[in-house]
Amino acid sequence: MSAVQSTKSNEGSEPKPELATPTTVPSSSKKLSLFDRFRAAISEPVVAAFCAGGVAGAVSRTVVSPLERLKILFQVQSAGREAYQLSVGKALAKMWREEGWRGFMRGNGTNCIRIVPYSAVQFGSYNFYKKHFFERHPGDSLTPMSRLTCGGLAGITSVTFTYPLDIVRTRLSIQSASFAELGEKPKKLPGMWQTMVMMYRTEGGFTALYRGIVPTVAGVAPYVGLNFMTYEFVRQYLTLDGEQNPSAVRKLAAGAISGAVAQTCTYPFDVLRRRFQINTMSGMGYQYKSIPEAVRLIVAQEGIKGLYKGIVPNLLKVAPSMASSWLSFEICRDFFVSLKPEETPLLR
Repeated sequence: MSAVQSTKSNEGSEPKPELATPTTVPSSSKKLSLFDRFRAAISEPVVAAFCAGGVAGAVSRTVVSPLERLKILFQVQSAGREAYQLSVGKALAKMWREEGWRGFMRGNGTNCIRIVPYSAVQFGSYNFYKKHFFERHPGDSLTPMSRLTCGGLAGITSVTFTYPLDIVRTRLSIQSASFAELGEKPKKLPGMWQTMVMMYRTEGGFTALYRGIVPTVAGVAPYVGLNFMTYEFVRQYLTLDGEQNPSAVRKLAAGAISGAVAQTCTYPFDVLRRRFQINTMSGMGYQYKSIPEAVRLIVAQEGIKGLYKGIVPNLLKVAPSMASSWLSFEICRDFFVSLKPEETPLLR
C-alpha cells in the first residue's frame, strides 16, 4: 500500500475512545432519596450521639429503677423520721411488701420520659461543644480539662431543658411511700401531668417547676464533667495495644468506674436537690431558705452523714446504671454512624 493510501486510511479512521475511569462521587453530590437523606442526617456525629444518648438513658434507668427510688426515699428523710431507716435489703423488701412490683417502678415512667431527652441532650451537647469549641481538627484528642468543661456545659444544658420532669419524678417517687407525715394516701395517686398541673396552680406557677434547680446545676455540672472525663480516660487506659476500641466488658468497667467516681464527689448536691424539690410539700417540714442554710441545718440536725443519705443504694445502682448507659450509647452511636450512605462510583 502506498504512502498516500496509508495517509488517507489513517485520516478516515475514528480515534479510539479512552477507557472510562470510575470515580467516586460523594452521595451528597447526587440526588438522594428521602431514606438516604434520613440516613445521612442521623449519621452525623452530633445527631448520632443525641439519638444514642436517649436510648442509653432509658436502658440504664429502667435497669436500676428500684434502687433509684430507694435512694430518693432515703434522701428525703430528715431527723426524727424513721420509716426507711433500714438496710438496703430490708428497705427493698418493705417496698415490695407494701407496694409490689409497682413500688419498684414507681416514678420510672416519668423518669424515662425525663431521662430520654435529658440523656439525649447531654450526649448530643457534649459532642457539639467538643466539636465546635475544643477540636481544632476532627478527631483531635482533648485534654482532661477540656473534657471536664464540655461535660459540665452539657450537664447544665440537659438540666435546663428537662428539670420540670425531674421534680415531678421526685414527687411521684415519695407520694406512695409509707411516710406517716404525709397522712393517709388517697386511693388513686395523681399521675405525672396531674402532679405538674397541681404544682403549677398551688405552689407558685412556673417557678415551682424549677424549685431546687440551683443546687441541681451546682451538682450536675461537675458530675457530668467528671463522668465524661473519667470515662474517656479509663476507656483509653483499658484499650489494649493494637485495638481501636476496648471490648464490651472493658467498656462496662469504664462506665462503672466513671459513674462511681463522679457520684461520690458530687453526692451532697444531689441530697440538697431532693430536699429543695419537696421543700414546700405538705407534711415533710422542710423550710430551707437558701443552700447555705440547708447545709447548716442538715449538718446540725443529722451530722455530716446527712449529706450522704442514700449513697449506699446510689453506689449500688450507679455501677450497672452507668455501665449499661455507656455501653448502649456506644453500640447505638456506632450503629447510627454506620448508616451513612456509601460513596457512589460513577463513570466519567
